[in-house]
Amino acid sequence: MTGPVHSSTPVLLNNVDHHDVGIVTTRGAPWGDHVNEVTVFPTEFEALARDYTILFRRSGNGALRASVLLGLDRGENLFVEDGSWNARFVPALMQRGPFSIGVPPPGEPGEPMIHIDLADPRVSRTTGEPVFRDHGGNAPYLDHVSGILRTIYAGEQITPAMMQAFAEAGLIEEATLDLDLGNGRRYAIADVCFLSADRFAALDGPALAKLHAGDFLRCAVWAISSLGNLSSLLDRKRVRDAAR
Repeated sequence: MTGPVHSSTPVLLNNVDHHDVGIVTTRGAPWGDHVNEVTVFPTEFEALARDYTILFRRSGNGALRASVLLGLDRGENLFVEDGSWNARFVPALMQRGPFSIGVPPPGEPGEPMIHIDLADPRVSRTTGEPVFRDHGGNAPYLDHVSGILRTIYAGEQITPAMMQAFAEAGLIEEATLDLDLGNGRRYAIADVCFLSADRFAALDGPALAKLHAGDFLRCAVWAISSLGNLSSLLDRKRVRDAAR
């Protein structure tokens, strides 16, 4: 999955109609957190690489997108427990809550603006983190969300060029992840791509310089280093299953 999906149409956020809106920030299934994979963006790779495994998936048209594993079973998020997200960083799509960026149609004037999905279960008129201050102005929570939306928006713009750079450098390798939990329990995660550490180590100076010129060299390093977090994910799975 790529994150929570809701069926309503987001509306432009404003401090008149939505002056009393609060956002529930508790984590759990009722708020769409129980997904085992979520799309991520190069603008958050550095933070993600500390806790998550960054992989790549192909969409129906063959385009690559980045994602991180949150669990091994369907609907399993091993980072959410007792209403909290247990990691140093929460992926941007999981932080944005009911908010999104609305972009004017091509050729029409205007700038990207924050929209809100009022049907999202995290939206409340009686509780939660306030979106606006009592006497006007953005509340700190909305300022935080604005930064997260910028991360997503900028990341979406960068992703195609980054994937092209990785492909041109020959770094992308397709595989099935074979994960062993012990006691005969194994998981096979098919149709994934990752950046090959061996191919990266074999790059010559011009290839490395080209990646650096596009500011994708460090993204490659973060993605490759994040593969070491697979063992931590398996540890989380063992602990979670043992507690059941």
